[in-house]
Amino acid sequence: MNDRPSPVIADTTASPAISFPWRALLTALALCSLLLIVILASLSLGARDMSSHHVVDLLMAPDSSADSVVIWQMRLPRTVLGLLVGAALGLAGTLIQALTRNPLADPGLLGINSGAAFAVVVGLSLFGIDDAGVRLAAALGGSAFCAVLVYILGGSSNGKNQHTRLVLAGVAISVSLGACTGIITLFDSAVFDSYRFWAVGALNSPPPGLYSVLLPVIGLGAVIALSLGGKLNALALGDDLALALGAQPVQVRALSFLAITLLCGSATAAAGPIGFVGLVVPHALRLLVGQDWRWIMWLSPLAGAALVLVSDILGRLIVLPGELEVGIVCALIGTPVLLGLIIHFSRRSR
Repeated sequence: MNDRPSPVIADTTASPAISFPWRALLTALALCSLLLIVILASLSLGARDMSSHHVVDLLMAPDSSADSVVIWQMRLPRTVLGLLVGAALGLAGTLIQALTRNPLADPGLLGINSGAAFAVVVGLSLFGIDDAGVRLAAALGGSAFCAVLVYILGGSSNGKNQHTRLVLAGVAISVSLGACTGIITLFDSAVFDSYRFWAVGALNSPPPGLYSVLLPVIGLGAVIALSLGGKLNALALGDDLALALGAQPVQVRALSFLAITLLCGSATAAAGPIGFVGLVVPHALRLLVGQDWRWIMWLSPLAGAALVLVSDILGRLIVLPGELEVGIVCALIGTPVLLGLIIHFSRRSR
């Protein structure tokens, strides 16, 4: 009888097959399919509609026709920028919510958007900077400065309520810089006129050389963020348990802030402060795949890119022959989606 295998051991060895993440895999397939459809729609729809077959033909064999010029010089750069910005914001928002343990956290909560806006306004007001490339660098630098400041004030040490200190430091800096930005634009109408178009959030007219800066910065931020999923699961249990599981809380927070700065700072610098993407995407994915940050991290770039491109397409079609900026449409879409998620979670908690 002593040679008989233990039923507990048998159950334990069988458990990995049961826990295969089918929901995450199905969600990934659905998001990839949606993203391909949205990319094709982004290249086809607008003030000059084209059939999908015609678009594919021009992508494979460009010519000197007006349709080819529209696709290659206007819609394709805009679509690529939307993919990069949406993926960066979705991933940054997920990382921020995991780090702060706050379901209402987004890039604006940690002062990233405010830092970028303040740097752009100071550059316009004091130095007369109106070049798109220099403005991109200024916004990225302002975002990085605020992220470092928030981390030093609220996240550079272990302790109880550390995530609460992060949020409070971010809110304080965000409000302070927002007030400074408002003061400058209030007394300088020329700066306000130039700043307000950037502040709405837009994908049109990306400056030359933008992608050579944006791709490596977002790529590095994505690599760092995607490597932190398992450690953020451990950090959600508390600092003491995270240490016991082999995760270093201070190191995880420092790397998280670095990734957030690279992702959100570059996206905000390139397209302006687009809201609701980093807020809605993690909520929706938690509803679909559960609370495991590893899967949410990998899926959030797909969902964020799809949301931004859908918003951009709707912005082109709603007010033809004009268009609404993507930041406005994201807010119009994100508000009812967020309210629906709140109602859903409130019903589940009863």
